[in-house]
Amino acid sequence: MFDSERLCRALVVAALNALVLGHSAFAAPERQMDKLLLPAGFEIGIYADELPNARSLALGPDGVVFVGSMRAGNVYAVVDGDGDRKADKTYTVARGLNTPSGVAYRDGSLYIAEINRVLKIEGITESLDAPPEPEVIRDDLPTDRHHGWKFIRFGPDGKLYVPVGAPCNVCAIEDPYGALSRMSPDGGDSEIFARGIRNTVGFDWPPESGVLWFTDNGRDMLGNDTPPDELNRAPEAGMHFGYPFCHSADIVDPDFGDLGKCGEQTAPALDLGPHVAAIGMRFYTGDMFPADYANHILIAEHGSWNRTTPIGYRLMRVRVENGKAASYEVFVEGWLQGKKAWGRPSDVAVLDDGSLLVSDDMQGVIYRIAYHD
Repeated sequence: MFDSERLCRALVVAALNALVLGHSAFAAPERQMDKLLLPAGFEIGIYADELPNARSLALGPDGVVFVGSMRAGNVYAVVDGDGDRKADKTYTVARGLNTPSGVAYRDGSLYIAEINRVLKIEGITESLDAPPEPEVIRDDLPTDRHHGWKFIRFGPDGKLYVPVGAPCNVCAIEDPYGALSRMSPDGGDSEIFARGIRNTVGFDWPPESGVLWFTDNGRDMLGNDTPPDELNRAPEAGMHFGYPFCHSADIVDPDFGDLGKCGEQTAPALDLGPHVAAIGMRFYTGDMFPADYANHILIAEHGSWNRTTPIGYRLMRVRVENGKAASYEVFVEGWLQGKKAWGRPSDVAVLDDGSLLVSDDMQGVIYRIAYHD
């Protein structure tokens, strides 16, 4: 490896560690809720507060919302006990874990993804105030912290989908790196579903087709505007999405382009903004928003750390028509003011009333977005 490349990698790792860990030494910036811009008829407020480094969201029964975290090492459950659409109770259901960013709920159990393990807590909603110790169902995942934090979800096939990001900015990789795997709820029968993925931290399946869509963060150090982040579509197992040899549809990697050819990979369903850090995403399946939001994708863009003029720090809407991404437009913005951000959207989830929850790992809150005619 050339010295310049080694230096670039060191700078990238340092910057990422600062983003993940640095907020522990500083108070979050002042909230500027009045700066948030939403389409007409929409409103946003705080649903739950005091959730350090809130990341992935998973919905349980009876209005319970599970919240993963990164630097805090905890997993939370927030409950709206009186039905006023604002959480009034927070439980810490797991502590002292290794970056438990990912959470998923299924059949009475909470699943938690650490960097190198997947855990399960059975009967979680009946024991929020005194949960049992988590059971380890997988402990053989890589220990790399670089792109090691995870988003997990159950697919319509009943499998738990678990990604392993590339342990670098860009490098030659082998399984299980740069891939999205799926496994049975007990952790067995693991198989790789898709490859060529630098780092996906958000995916979902529209109910009408059950086809996997996922965000992917593009590589760094190729300039302000190259390459774009990606929104990808994987209708079947075994597809390859180009990393590290090809980015987007036709951007040959200058360092690893000899590992494959652009055109051999599956091209993105849509190019997103460059370095926006598109992570949590969901198809909107509620009935509160206007009808033309139905089954469109809402994406949390965590924001750029390595761009002269920052972008991201916003929620985006992707219109989906006939199974294809048709447009890419701002839904909510204002967390970025000038070149400074006071909040970082991380994940989204649709509540049973059709409103949208949004986690913010800088502010340590969950917002709720509602619509009124």
